[in-house]
Amino acid sequence: MTRLSGRDPSLLRRINSTAVLRVLRTEFGRSPLTLTDLANATELSRPTVEGVIEGLVGAGLAAEAEGSPAGTPRAARRGRPARRFRFRAEAGHAIGVEIGAHRIAAVLSDLTGEIAGTVTREVDEDTPAVERLVQAHSTVSELIDVSGTGCGSLRAVGVGTPGIVEADGTVRLSTALPGWTGLPLGEKLRETAFGCPVIVENDANSAVVAERWQGAAEGAEDVVMVLVGLSPGAGSLIGGRLHRGFGGAAGEIGALHLLGRESTPERLLSTTGEPLHPLDEAAVARVFALARAGDEQAERAMERFVQRLVHDVAALVLALDPELVVIGGWASGLDDVLGPLRDELERYCLRPPRVALSELGEAAVATGALRLALDKVESELFSVNSD
Repeated sequence: MTRLSGRDPSLLRRINSTAVLRVLRTEFGRSPLTLTDLANATELSRPTVEGVIEGLVGAGLAAEAEGSPAGTPRAARRGRPARRFRFRAEAGHAIGVEIGAHRIAAVLSDLTGEIAGTVTREVDEDTPAVERLVQAHSTVSELIDVSGTGCGSLRAVGVGTPGIVEADGTVRLSTALPGWTGLPLGEKLRETAFGCPVIVENDANSAVVAERWQGAAEGAEDVVMVLVGLSPGAGSLIGGRLHRGFGGAAGEIGALHLLGRESTPERLLSTTGEPLHPLDEAAVARVFALARAGDEQAERAMERFVQRLVHDVAALVLALDPELVVIGGWASGLDDVLGPLRDELERYCLRPPRVALSELGEAAVATGALRLALDKVESELFSVNSD
C-alpha cells in the first residue's frame, strides 16, 4: 500500500499533476486557463502549477494556447498577455463498438468525448463468430481511416454485445450470436485488433450507461434501461453505478419466460400461429406497424407482448425501485409501448417510476461502449499510482 507523505515527492508530483489535469479536462477548462486560474482552482501554489504544466506539455497532454481569450477588452491586453493552457483532447482517442445480431457499429471520439466519426455495417444474424470478429475489426479500421486518426492514438476500446459477459471480457452465455458462448472476446480483440485496453460489456449495460451520459437518463442515479425485443434485456444503474450482478447476469429478464410461462415472446407476437424467428426484429416491427394501422390480429399480438413486457419490467422495478425506466431497442414502434407500460406499472408497482423513450435509439449501445472506454482512459490519466 502506497503511503502518502511529504517524503515522497514523486507521489506528490503525481497527485498535483492529476489535480491540474482534472481542471484542464473539465467544462471549466474548455476555455484556455492561465496559471493563476489553475492555481486558484487546484489550491496549489503558482510555482507548483507552473512545474506541473511543463510536465503535462512534455507528455503531450497539455498545450499552450496562443493569443488572448475572445472578448477580452483591448485595454486588458496591454503588455505581455498571460500564458494560457488547454487540455489536448486530440492527444488520444477512444472507440465504442456494438457487435450485435444484425449490425456492427463503431463510434470514435477524442479524450473529451467529442465525436469524431461513426461507421455502421449490416451483418447477417447467422454470421459465424470468426467472421463476425473479422467484420468488427474491419469496421473499426474503416472508422480509423475515415476519421484521419491512427491506431497509435487509440487509448481504449469499449465493446457492447448481447449475452452474459464476465469481467475479463469472456462471453459466458449468448443465445443471440452463433458461436459467441464461451468466446474470450476481450482477449481476442486485444490480441488481434486494437493494441490497447479493450472493455467488453453486455449491450443493455452499455445502453444504460449511454442514456445517463447523454440521453434520457441524464442526471438520474437509479435507472433501468430495457432493450425491448423478443428476448429483452435490461441494464441497471444503482446510485449512478452499473449493477452487473455477481456473474454479470443481472437484468437478463428475457429468461423470465422459463419460470413456468406457457408462451415464449416470439409466439406472443405471432399473428399466424407460427412463432417468429427469435432474432427477427423486422418481423416484430411489422407487427407493430400493422397494429398501428388497425389490424385486429396484430393489435391482439401487441397487447399480449406488452403485457409480458410489463411483467418482466415490473419484476425489476419491484426489486430495484428505480426513479426512471428507459425503453430502447428497435428503431421504430417503441412509442406505442410507453402508454400501456406506464398504465400497467401503476397497477403492479408500489411506487411507479417515470418511463421514458431512449433518446439515443440505435446509437445507445455503441455510445455506452465509448463511455466505458473513456472511463478506462480517464482512470489511467488520473491515476496517482506509480505502476
